Amino acid sequence: MTITAADKGVGPLLRAWREQRRVSQLELALRADSSARHISFIETGRSRPSEEMVLRLAEHLEVPVRERNALLLAAGYAPRFPETPLTDPAMGALREGIERLIQGYEPYPALVLDAMYNVVAANRGVLMLLDGVPESLLEPPLNAMRLTLHPQGMAPRIRNLGEWRGHLLAQMERQIALHRSQPLRELYEEVAAYPVPDTGPGEPLEDVPYFALPMRIEHEGRVLSFISSISTFNTPMDVTVAELAIETFLPADPATVKYLQTLMS
Repeated sequence: MTITAADKGVGPLLRAWREQRRVSQLELALRADSSARHISFIETGRSRPSEEMVLRLAEHLEVPVRERNALLLAAGYAPRFPETPLTDPAMGALREGIERLIQGYEPYPALVLDAMYNVVAANRGVLMLLDGVPESLLEPPLNAMRLTLHPQGMAPRIRNLGEWRGHLLAQMERQIALHRSQPLRELYEEVAAYPVPDTGPGEPLEDVPYFALPMRIEHEGRVLSFISSISTFNTPMDVTVAELAIETFLPADPATVKYLQTLMS
């Protein structure tokens, strides 16, 4: 069951987050320099927490920035964190920095995603991987999960689709548990229900010392291997920034490095 800020105030919201994080009242009290009795009073509505206490408890419960605003509203305070569109002039420096970052990563693929895995920026390396994807899947907003797992998207060219699909779905499950987002859950249910293309028997990994699960994707008759890495911003003060993630794909073997350098030269 999902509890909203309009239900019973901040107490049920905090209790739901605490129980989801599997933290006892005593443990949370120790982390937040409070008492289990005070935490209990807040959760049952017998005590109204200060704005500072709401933010402190939210931090120790690792509540996402968007939901911290919901906690503040439920407690009767104004939201602390703005949600500034990326197109806003105030975001100019951030946009330019992101563009420089992902362009500087070329010839290797890099893209920027929002909380729903929509692509907000991508470099030429990513566009290369989308060769052959039908126009219907390339209409904005581009969604990385749909592009990757749709049977008409990249999925038929991913040689280790079973493993990579499992990795992506598990990643989405972790995000759902962290953010408790209904739209994200709906996206998960959609892509998890896609029919899995028959890509034939999986090929054994080459004799390369892979240090993480690679995505092995066919491109123009070659099989390219990439390791994925995701970065987020430290201590974000804006909901939009808090929900951005920069995903980069590091070549996982020398053949992929050589091919990409030749392709982009």
